[in-house]
Amino acid sequence: MNISFEGQVALVTGAASGMGLETAKKFAEAGAAVVMTDVNEALVREEADKFTRNGLKAHGFRCDVADERQVREMVEKAVDTYGRLDAAYNNAGIQSPVTDTADLEAEEWDRVMAVNLRAVWLCMKYELLQMRKQGSGCIVNCSSLGGLVGLPGRAAYHAAKHGVLGLTKSAALEYGVKGIRINAVCPGTIETPMVEAMFASGNLVKEDAVKAQPIGRLGAAGEIADTVLWLCSPLSTFVIGQSLAVDGGYTII
Repeated sequence: MNISFEGQVALVTGAASGMGLETAKKFAEAGAAVVMTDVNEALVREEADKFTRNGLKAHGFRCDVADERQVREMVEKAVDTYGRLDAAYNNAGIQSPVTDTADLEAEEWDRVMAVNLRAVWLCMKYELLQMRKQGSGCIVNCSSLGGLVGLPGRAAYHAAKHGVLGLTKSAALEYGVKGIRINAVCPGTIETPMVEAMFASGNLVKEDAVKAQPIGRLGAAGEIADTVLWLCSPLSTFVIGQSLAVDGGYTII
């Protein structure tokens, strides 16, 4: 895609690796100044430094998206550094061990909800406060194929990801007429460190995952990044409140 984000500012959470890192890279290569955050401070700063050494505009720092104070400061820092906020990809998330619903501990439920749902709302809250002042902006929330279907053993994760879609749709209706577009991307099984950890733990078998994809392979982080950039670009100006599956056909069978 030949999409330019020259003069714009993009914020990406969970940007130290995987889909977040690839999306931050593509935003920066398209001309945006990119604010990259992650709980892994050393790694996100290292990646942002690589960008700047290559002549790209990036700033990396730590943010625990489950902490409201840190989220507020994240958006404030982005605006203080670059003057505005044009695009945000709320990507940060965690997995949960495969557990029968009746055996799921309340603490684990709360942990997953805090990062995968409440944190998305927190990020949106402070991003929207800034975008509302500007009268413009685009937000993409990271849901999952788990926001569209159910799977045994993954009740907490899927419940949170379904919640992201309801949140996205409601907010999109509130802000579409205010010049702010909000959508969600629903990645399938993507080759990222999180998925590699699932393979290593035995919670997911790679061969089975590949067989489950009608396209015959796993997805690449760059394929999600391309979708996010499209949703934040002038090529999708009539798209709001959508839950876009990027899953190699998994959810159509």
